[in-house]
Amino acid sequence: MKIVIINYGAGNIQSIKFAIERLGYKAILSNDPEEIKAADKVIFPGVGEASSAMAKLRESGLDTLIPQLTQPVLGICLGMQLMCNYTEEGNTKGLSIFNVDVLRFTNKVKVPQIGWNQIRDLKSSLFNNITPDSFIYLVHSFYAPVCEETICTTDYGINYSSGLQKDNFYGLQFHPEKSSDIGELILNNFLTNSK
Repeated sequence: MKIVIINYGAGNIQSIKFAIERLGYKAILSNDPEEIKAADKVIFPGVGEASSAMAKLRESGLDTLIPQLTQPVLGICLGMQLMCNYTEEGNTKGLSIFNVDVLRFTNKVKVPQIGWNQIRDLKSSLFNNITPDSFIYLVHSFYAPVCEETICTTDYGINYSSGLQKDNFYGLQFHPEKSSDIGELILNNFLTNSK
């Protein structure tokens, strides 16, 4: 199986690569469109600020490539947010894969949310053998509201989408590569069950 982690200069991609290797697979880091198109599974990570990350995607043409991919694609953290229509972070237009806008948490909660929280309302093959209320690790100041494409939720002042799915595209607000055994199981489910 050919696994490509999109390397566009936004995020700590080494920790995702190591997590995949712990599962017994190899992953390639690449921003080459032909290599990404040839992958069996694509992981679209992201850490940092949305508008600068989108600028990097546009520079390399990945903003038009990613929505056209037909194999399973997993967006993680900022990667998931960039797959939405729009984010309030930097007033940024996204890739419009998921039909939802990303909003900033209100001042009623500590921003950013950093640390462990729970996932509920699990609705995807990503969560095979995962029990509701399992703990996952998050670092974020912006969130996707619950929508038709929500596949799991987390409560942080409000109930929001911690996972999204549309067709072959999956998104996780949390970091599976930092979420211990639960995160590794979710990554393994993506590599073995996603279509």
